[in-house]
Amino acid sequence: MADPVWFKGAPEFAPVPWRRGNHAPVIGREVAAATRLVATVMPVACRVTLGPTGAMTRTARAIGRSLRAYYGDAHRTTRMEALLSQFIRPGDLVFDIGAHVGDRTACARRLGARVVALEPQPAVFRALQRLHGRDPDVALVRAAVGSTCGTTVLHLNSRNPTVATASTTFVAAADGAEGWAEQCWDGRIEVPVTTLDALIARYGFPAFAKIDVEGLEDAVVAGLSTALPALSVEFTTLQRDVAGRALERLEALGTYRCNYALGERHTLCLPEWCSPASMARHVADLPHDTNSGDIYLRLD
Repeated sequence: MADPVWFKGAPEFAPVPWRRGNHAPVIGREVAAATRLVATVMPVACRVTLGPTGAMTRTARAIGRSLRAYYGDAHRTTRMEALLSQFIRPGDLVFDIGAHVGDRTACARRLGARVVALEPQPAVFRALQRLHGRDPDVALVRAAVGSTCGTTVLHLNSRNPTVATASTTFVAAADGAEGWAEQCWDGRIEVPVTTLDALIARYGFPAFAKIDVEGLEDAVVAGLSTALPALSVEFTTLQRDVAGRALERLEALGTYRCNYALGERHTLCLPEWCSPASMARHVADLPHDTNSGDIYLRLD
C-alpha cells in the first residue's frame, strides 16, 4: 500500500492570527508564473505516462486555461466567496478534495480558513504548489480520496485536466455521450488514495469539505464515518446515480438539508433547502445539457 504524499502540514496547524486582507486572490503575476512553471517543469511521471512532448504541451496549456478561468473572473470569484461564506468562518478547517488549481482553496483562505487541499495529478499539483505552497495554513496532499486507503489508477486527460478521473465507469459513460465527444483520456498513472476518515485523523475535523472527483463522489463519502457540518458534492448529468448514492450515504450519517448550484455560477437554485431524497429527484429531473453542478449540504 502506498502512502499519500504529504507535502506539508501536521495533525495540528500552528495558530496564526487571522486578519482579512492577508491573503488576497492569486492574480496577475502569480498566475503567469504558475503557467510558466507547468509549461517548463513537468513531472517525470507525466512524461512517462503521457508520452510525447505534445501531450505535455497540451496539459500545460490546459492548466494555463484553468488558471485564467478560475482566477481571472472577478465576478465569479465574488459569487463563490458569497456562497462559501455561508459555510466557512475565520479559523475553520476546510478540506478541498479534488483541488485542481486551488481556486476554492484560495477562496477559503480569503474567508480566514485553514485548508487541506488534495490533488492527485502531478502536473496540476505543481501549479497548486506554486500558488499555495508557501502558505503555512494550507496543507497540500498529492493523493486521491476514496472509500479505502491504498492506490488507484488515475486516467489523465491531457487536453482537459479538470476531468481526470479514477472511475472507469465515468470514462465509459462519457464515451459517445452528448457534450463529451471531444474528451479523451490519453494517459494513466498510479496514485495513492486516502480517505476522509484518515484525513480527519491527521488534520482534524473540518467545518466544510468540497468534493469534486469526477464520478467517485460516492466512494469519497463512503470513506466517511461521521457527519460533517457542511459539504459540497459535485454531480454530473452523465452519472446522476453517483450523486444519488452519495446523498444516500450522507443521509445515513446525519440529518442534512440540501441545495444546489449549476456549473460555475455559484448561485443556489432552490428558494428553500430540501431533504437529500428531494435533492436526488431535482438532479434526476435536470436536462442532460445542464452537464454538472454542486450539491450543498448542511446539518439541520
